[in-house]
Amino acid sequence: MSEQKIEFYDGPAGGWAALKSVARHLNEQGVAVKGAKTLLHANQADGFDCPGCAWPDRDHRSTFEFCENGAKAVAAEATARRATPEVIGARTLAEWAEASDHELEATGRLTEPMVYDPEADRYRRTTWDEAFALIARELQALADPNQAIFYTSGRTSNEAAFLYQLFVRQFGTNNFPDCSNMCHEPSGSGLRPTIGVGKGTVTLQDFEQADCVLVFGQNPGTNHPRMLGELRAARKRGARIVSFNPLRERGLERFADPQDKLEMLTFGSAAISSHYFQVKVGGDFALLKGMCKRVVELDDEARREGRAPVLDAAFIAEHTCGFDAFAAELREQAWEPLAEASGLSRAQIEQAADLYVASERVIACWGMGITQHRHSVKTIQMIVNLLLLRGNLGRPGAGACPVRGHSNVQGDRTMGIYEKPAPAFLDRLGEVFGFEPPREPGVDTIGAIQAMLDGRAKVFIAMGGNFAAATPDTAATWRALRRCELTVHITTKFNRSHVVHGRQALVLPVLGRTEIDVQAGAPQGVTVEDSMSMVHLSTGMNAPASEHLLSEPMVVARMAVATLGDGRTPWLQLAGDYAAIRDRIEAVLPDFAGFNDKVSRPGGFRLRNTASERAWATPSGKAEFSTHALPTDGATERAAERRRDVRVFTLTTLRSHDQYNTTIYGLDDRYRGVYGHRRVVFIHAADLADLGMKAGDWVDVTSLHAGTDGGELQERRAERFLLVEYDIPRGCLASYFPETNALVPLESFALGARTPTSKAIPVVLSPHGAA
Repeated sequence: MSEQKIEFYDGPAGGWAALKSVARHLNEQGVAVKGAKTLLHANQADGFDCPGCAWPDRDHRSTFEFCENGAKAVAAEATARRATPEVIGARTLAEWAEASDHELEATGRLTEPMVYDPEADRYRRTTWDEAFALIARELQALADPNQAIFYTSGRTSNEAAFLYQLFVRQFGTNNFPDCSNMCHEPSGSGLRPTIGVGKGTVTLQDFEQADCVLVFGQNPGTNHPRMLGELRAARKRGARIVSFNPLRERGLERFADPQDKLEMLTFGSAAISSHYFQVKVGGDFALLKGMCKRVVELDDEARREGRAPVLDAAFIAEHTCGFDAFAAELREQAWEPLAEASGLSRAQIEQAADLYVASERVIACWGMGITQHRHSVKTIQMIVNLLLLRGNLGRPGAGACPVRGHSNVQGDRTMGIYEKPAPAFLDRLGEVFGFEPPREPGVDTIGAIQAMLDGRAKVFIAMGGNFAAATPDTAATWRALRRCELTVHITTKFNRSHVVHGRQALVLPVLGRTEIDVQAGAPQGVTVEDSMSMVHLSTGMNAPASEHLLSEPMVVARMAVATLGDGRTPWLQLAGDYAAIRDRIEAVLPDFAGFNDKVSRPGGFRLRNTASERAWATPSGKAEFSTHALPTDGATERAAERRRDVRVFTLTTLRSHDQYNTTIYGLDDRYRGVYGHRRVVFIHAADLADLGMKAGDWVDVTSLHAGTDGGELQERRAERFLLVEYDIPRGCLASYFPETNALVPLESFALGARTPTSKAIPVVLSPHGAA
């Protein structure tokens, strides 16, 4: 375990420190040689897709297509450690509940199916046949198929996801909460009505042509390290990289590319951001509206003076609707509220807009710093507005780029993992497989938790992920899971969700992305879709961690056979030949025509994106400007109005550098200078002084939820956090999840997307242990 210390990090992101970290993690997992060989097959034409983030692969022929956090994910999957039934059964679940998330992860790969023994309060070995029989009994005993919840993680392959949604819909429900509900749901909800697709419009080739990249609410140095290579290359050829983020993040400042031999030999690095604006937490909507206002004002001024227009008038006239109303509202908007809400001065907002105007080809990227807010959908639509003003959609070097997290979270949605499926998709699914799919919308993640709490849902089945740790309002979520008759987790590693279980519980181990998958005597490959709609093949190369592991498609097929019988769908035949699954996908989804042929080519293929072709699949047939007033119902302001006796801050949750989603690889956060700690709160020095506190003090954090209906103020508490002085806007705090998920109310979510507001939590600080 690392020494506990806080130590400023002044090096670049990447570089030798990243390689040293990779070597350390490979050694810790006992796979130094095997892991190094495995990494050389990551993101290769004949290799496996990295089980980490969804950033696209630049070159499937490179011998070095992985990043530090991808290497940690590979090392964790290829680990020599084994979480056998004897290892897990050596402790009661009450004892495992006291372990940290890092300790749970460190047990290693699960090797055999396990069932909960309530008398012993332990997991014990079971057989696959017994496990599937238990699942079938509980599902068949339900009075209504909607009493079952089927969760999906972003690591699930296209083939497994397609079979999963087919099984569940044949069972009779659309209850498909998934990890999109907790991260990028607002991206789809914001983009779909404005440009006609719920995905980003750019490719990696657009990054080669852009002369400006805007980065909103994102820390690629930790969350998508390979993205830094594209930003570095763009900056080196003269493009502006303009970053908007509350914290000063090292990965947005400097980067040393481990693939650049000269840079590594000379200990050099490259600047990333040409301009850095520290918007306050939750201030992005006001910033973006201010930028749009400035662009319109510059155009008005240019026209008055007879100069060339600033707006792309031809594009606006031919391809958009709603501009006149949008521009009129901007002209009426006062500057002072925009500056106050953004945390920037008017001059800074104007400078950012001027950089945009001075650029011909602009890409706008964003992450969960944008999506996990109450008004995230409106904020994303304001990003679209900004791009539309100068025609920066549907042409080379320009467009929208939501940077998604887990490796196939976008592909899962494409495959039909969605609680509100399109009627056309259901029509075709029913035609191909000869059944009538359910039409009633299912529950999302928030709805699933509420249904379990209310007793409306009795069975919870998770295809991967760590639901108990990833979700908001930890106490409520755990109560919900414990009310279930049966919880089932299909997974590779032991985690928090396996400790928070129903009356009956199963843990079912499956093959990992790096492992050889042989079905019916033939090796199989699965497919994934990255953030830029590229679909490619992934083939494992390591021997399975245990002879008892099944593939995810086979687990789904055997659940289906046990629950539904053979019926009209040849479940086991499909699970024995993934090419046959892809044939069925092609039959249901027109964009996958020629699927098996296309995916056999190195690099795969790109799904059609109508917005990138300037074909707008909206009711009007055009891209839509969205007019939104500046929100005045801020959660922090509401809480402060109710609690005038204390200083109310806005807390944003984030990942450490030794973390991916809820998977904790270690206890260090190198770029932020935190070692051996996870329970920390980052705070501005002046705010520390105002509180009469100092860095190194221990505090408790209490969230204050004041609903818009004026009801009773709700408080949630998380205890014992270390104060760390950091470069963050005044009035803002930051801390890691899942430790702070307990502070996020279940009732606080994005309007129009229901994503938890984990990036904007009103909180107060108090000395730890104070009455």
